Amino acid sequence: MTSTPGNDPLDLTTTIARDLIRFDTSNYGEGRSNGETEAAEYLAAHLERLGLTVQSFDAAPRRTSIVTRVEGRDRSKPALVVHGHTDVVPAIAADWSVDPFGGVVKDGMLWGRGAVDMKNMDAMIVTALDRILGSGRQPERDLVVAFFADEEAGGVLGSGYLVREHPELFEGASEAISEVGGYSIDLDGKRAYLVQTGEKALIWMTLVARGTAGHGSQVNAENAVTRLARAVAAIGGREWPLHLTATTRQLLDRVAELLGSRAQNLSPDEIAIATGTASRFISATLRTTANPTGLTAGYKHNVIPDRAEAMIDVRVLPGEEDAVLAEIQELVGDDIEILIAHRDIGLETSFDGELVDAMIGSLQRHDPGAEVLPYLLSGGTDNKALSLLGIRGFGFAPLQLPPTLDFPAMFHGVDERVPLDALGFGADVLTDLLLRY
Repeated sequence: MTSTPGNDPLDLTTTIARDLIRFDTSNYGEGRSNGETEAAEYLAAHLERLGLTVQSFDAAPRRTSIVTRVEGRDRSKPALVVHGHTDVVPAIAADWSVDPFGGVVKDGMLWGRGAVDMKNMDAMIVTALDRILGSGRQPERDLVVAFFADEEAGGVLGSGYLVREHPELFEGASEAISEVGGYSIDLDGKRAYLVQTGEKALIWMTLVARGTAGHGSQVNAENAVTRLARAVAAIGGREWPLHLTATTRQLLDRVAELLGSRAQNLSPDEIAIATGTASRFISATLRTTANPTGLTAGYKHNVIPDRAEAMIDVRVLPGEEDAVLAEIQELVGDDIEILIAHRDIGLETSFDGELVDAMIGSLQRHDPGAEVLPYLLSGGTDNKALSLLGIRGFGFAPLQLPPTLDFPAMFHGVDERVPLDALGFGADVLTDLLLRY
């Protein structure tokens, strides 16, 4: 399952990421998971070899999160939380060209579920600590290093649990870094890096339609499936209005400057599309999205069920949550019940301050002349939970990527993979940041 770095031809970052992928930590949601315990124990062993004391917490059986504190050179400075998660979304092996939990290295890339979300960053964190502590140095300030369970189901049994039950773990911390940011994009041949300064709010809901059960051959004006289908179509067909936050306005203005004449007279949507593969993330941050993701109804061809359900994934710009919920209820009608499975806050912080300057500096030291831009993430991270403690979170998992790689498509996608040299770049940049900031 695992390997000893000293006996492995791969570098440390790749070895750790590969080994982590080989732990199937699939999180199916609603409390169903293969569990993160073995992956957490593996990471804890690496940290303990560096002389660190690791605390382990199980919010439920086999749902293990670990935390350690690394003493910094200047303890008068607020601590920085450096965190990752060890769970992954499930993968259907038949759809992949490799074993999704094999940790396959081929074509200059590491393949497997978690290669980008986010066992790559977990490995980069451990490598950076190994380089710093292993050479007898210290990070500039105290670090709270955490590897959380359950992020892919909203963090209820991971970051949410620790923030609620053990807030003392994060005492003295004012800022945090984690996924999803620091990766490069190509703008007409110019390389730029996106640092995540915010994320949309999350609402996972279930629509419930009720009707009258009956024989499939009869006329039935109260068919629950038909009612649900109308509601799902109404949500899926809604074109949500454009709304630029401070972050997206700053990003699009800067992208337009970099594109020059090509961006003249382009709409915000067109500028977002001009970012290439990054538009998968950026376009989704210009407005609310509400996507049907699952349907449940019936059990036999000739039986009309009295209940039908649909799962809807709603991502809302910060501050618009209640208004969007009210509009969705209007769209589906009063005869559809809306059950909220999980709701979490949106975040947005400004692209300034000493940490932002340090992230920009670390990237540009390793890629001179590169642009560094802020962006809003269409998804969510464990920074949501940490924000409840007043901790300002950023996405900074630095990767220098080839322009041809559709990186956003790797998140929860088939054949998820990351270039090996990008892992090395990320470990270098992260080490630089932790030593200087």
